[in-house]
Parts: sequence; structure tokens; C-alpha cells
Amino acid sequence: MNRRHFLKSSAFLSALPYSLLKDPYAPYVRPRPFSTPVRVRGAVQSSGQGLIDVAVTDGINVTRTATDGTFELITDSATPFVYITTPGSYEIGRNDTGTARFYQPISANGEGEAEAVFELQQRPDRNTNHAFLVWADTQTQNQFETGLLHEQTVPDALKMVQELGGQDLFGVGCGDIMFDDLSLFPEYERAVQLLDIPFFQVVGNHDLDMDSATDGGSTQTFMRHFGPRYYSFDRGIVHYVVLDDVLWHSRGYIGYLDDVQLNWLAQDLSGIEPGRPVVVFAHIPGLSTQYSRNGESSANISTSITNRDRLYQLLEPYQAHLISGHTHENEHVFEGGIHEHIHGAVCGAWWSGPICSDGTPNGYGVYEVRGEEITWQYKSTGYDRSYQMRVYDPGADSTAPDEIVANIWDADPNWEIAWFEDGIRKGLMSNRLGKDPMSVRMHTGPNAPERRTWVEPGITNHLFYAPVSPGAKEIRVVATDRFDRTYVTAIQTG
Repeated sequence: MNRRHFLKSSAFLSALPYSLLKDPYAPYVRPRPFSTPVRVRGAVQSSGQGLIDVAVTDGINVTRTATDGTFELITDSATPFVYITTPGSYEIGRNDTGTARFYQPISANGEGEAEAVFELQQRPDRNTNHAFLVWADTQTQNQFETGLLHEQTVPDALKMVQELGGQDLFGVGCGDIMFDDLSLFPEYERAVQLLDIPFFQVVGNHDLDMDSATDGGSTQTFMRHFGPRYYSFDRGIVHYVVLDDVLWHSRGYIGYLDDVQLNWLAQDLSGIEPGRPVVVFAHIPGLSTQYSRNGESSANISTSITNRDRLYQLLEPYQAHLISGHTHENEHVFEGGIHEHIHGAVCGAWWSGPICSDGTPNGYGVYEVRGEEITWQYKSTGYDRSYQMRVYDPGADSTAPDEIVANIWDADPNWEIAWFEDGIRKGLMSNRLGKDPMSVRMHTGPNAPERRTWVEPGITNHLFYAPVSPGAKEIRVVATDRFDRTYVTAIQTG
């Protein structure tokens, strides 16, 4: 665990590229090994017919197929893949392991020539309605924890897939797929294969080859299993982008998007009409507010993207959502003109129990798309989708002895949260910073929780408080989300 944490020593700082020390917003280009030119020629086709205007890339430059579906791309021998942006009305290809396949290795001959042909299958519908699951931080460290993933998360997700059946579905493993032991990647692949939907992967800070001295070398094992580090695909009219925002520098990592990737993203988005929905997946949040909740003056460079303004600028013309994980807590952040969804973890507090440190249950995101409209819910593992809050008796929070407290983990400013006493509406609950009482009980003390004693209860911004009248017998909390879905939880106090 300690190797993965941001190191604040002078030795750590001296390992960072000088330009980032001087200015974290300065462009940084990953060093590339010696290479020779390679020309890739090929085609994108369906049922023998070429597909026009499909984006093809090597992760540096983006080109588009001609009227007959052919393309030509000049790259180099250090570039591992050529890949496409799968068009919205075509099936997502799959590896035998169940993960998404939209890429081919570049294998040049002695003359520096390579070929790649992509054969796609058209869907019978236009795919404007679809859904996806987001697994953030599955983060299994050993066979015991992969067992929990298979025993708890997989059956729950299978039920969710069945509930969402009849529409196009995909999944996203939103980083920290592993907890350092990359030999366990096949256990994750076995899990997603059971769901029988294509899964895209995001690289996380625990998914790296930490023996590598460079950022480029740190993702070799990840790429052998899952392909490119960053890419895009379309479903219906929504454009999806996966980014690698973990910059490894031999002693640790920071949240950062290198210049080659940002230049690629600019090219990728140049083919997307302004106003379209764009959903970006990354592991480290654009901006986690953890720092402000903890009374710090600025965001930590290991829990937020340090050059996030450059990402915000590229996304400004679109209806943009950023989906991330990393912090093992649930949060909605509105910054830079985009809506960021920071997800609670599949593993909760590192498989130490049923909740994250902010009280969010172990779980994952469920998103449904109808044309341009995107709706979402946080799905708690082992519970119905309607389970969206936990309500505590008066005094459960020692700082509020006369108040009930409700942890409503997926709430954002567009939710309305009211409380009722014996059937009478009393008003709206007050949103305040605090610690979830269950997390305090489970995670406080030198020997708690048993498997991860370093876990501590975190200060969260999704707690809601209300004073209780003397003599009230039944308290109901009624929460209405931004999509007018209502959730109700009642407790007996009399």
C-alpha cells in the first residue's frame, strides 16, 4: 500500500519532470524510445462493404476512412496498436476474455509496412438507447479478494444486466482493477466474461508495472491484457472517451494528462459536433474535493488531475460528463463546465467490509441513455436499486445529539431531501460535512477494520441532518433525485 501513496520526500520530487515541478500545467511529452517509420494500410468494413469516415488512430494521429473504407496511417515501430472509434450503430468487438476489442497490434514487415482490417457487425437498431455499468476500484489483491468479487459483485451485476436486458450494454472497469498483483488480471477477465457484455478498461495507479523507471514502461502488462491506454468509441449519439491520467515517474504517480494524449484528444473531438453528449472515463478524478473537506488549501496532485483545465477546455463545447474513481468515495463535482461523477468502490474500503470510508456501500454505477439524456444511479452490491440512503437515529452522530442524520451517497445539489414526523412534513434537511456513523463505528481504532487497519472514516459532503421533535415516533426521510425518482426510508424513534 505505501508504495502506491504519493511520496512527499525530496527524493520523490527530484524524480518528477522539471517542467511539471515548475508549472503543473506545462505540456509534458512522454519520452519515446528509438523507432523507425511504419506505414499502416487497411480498411474498416461490414459484410464486405467499406465504412466511410470511421476514425482510425495510433494514439498520436487520427485519420478517417475513405469512401471505400480504406485508410493509411504513418506511425513508427514504437507504437503498439492501431485502433478505431467503433461507430455508434455497430457491435463492440470482444476478446475471448470478454473485454472490448477495437484494436490490432502493429506488426510491420522488413520494409516498414503493416496491414490492419477491422470487420464490424451492424446492429439491427440505431442504438440511441443503451446502458452501461461502471466498476470503479475492483482492486483485488489476492485470491481471497478475487473470491469476494466473484461471490458478491458478479452475481449482483448479472442481475443488473438481466434487468437492463434488451438494449445495448457495455461495462467499464474504471481503474485500479488490481491491487498491485497484476498476475490476477485473468481473475478480473473471468468476472467480466461471465457478464457477457463487452468491458472497456481504464488504467489505474494500482494497475502499473511499478518496477518500470518510466511512465511508458509502467503500462506494458495492462496493454498486453486490454490494449491501448486511451481511446474512444460511440454508442448511439454519445461519444465516449477513455483516458490515462496516471503519470508514473519511477517512485510514485501524479494525476496528469500528457501532451501527446491531449493532442490526440483534440483530434478525436474535432470530429464530434458541438453540443453532443461526451462521456469521459478516467481513474484519478479531475477534481476531488477531499482536500477542502479536510481543511487543506489546494487539491492533492495524486487525487486530482493537475492540468485539468486543459481537459475542461477541450470538453467545453459538449454536454460533458467525467466519470472517475480512485478515492473510494461517492461524490458529484461541478467544475470547468462539466459534471464529474466520482464513484464509490466495488471493493468499498479495500474489501474490509460492506462500505467505503464515507459510508457509501460497496457498489458500482448504472447509467442509462435515451438519445441525448443520460440518467444514473449508484447500485449498492446486494441491494435493490431503490436503496439510496441510510438513516440514523438521533445522536448517532455525536456532534449532533438531537438530530437524525441521513447518508444519501449519490445526492447532488438537484436532489430534494425532506423529513416527516408521524406523517407530517417538517421541512428540508440540512446538508453538512461530517462522518458517517457506521464508518466511524467500523473504521475507528488501531485494530479496525480487521483486514485494513489503516482505513479511517472520511469527512463526506453527502450527509443530511434534521432536528427531531420530542415525542415523535416515526421519522421518514424522503429523497427525490434530479430525475424525479423518490426514495423513502423510515425509522422508529418512539
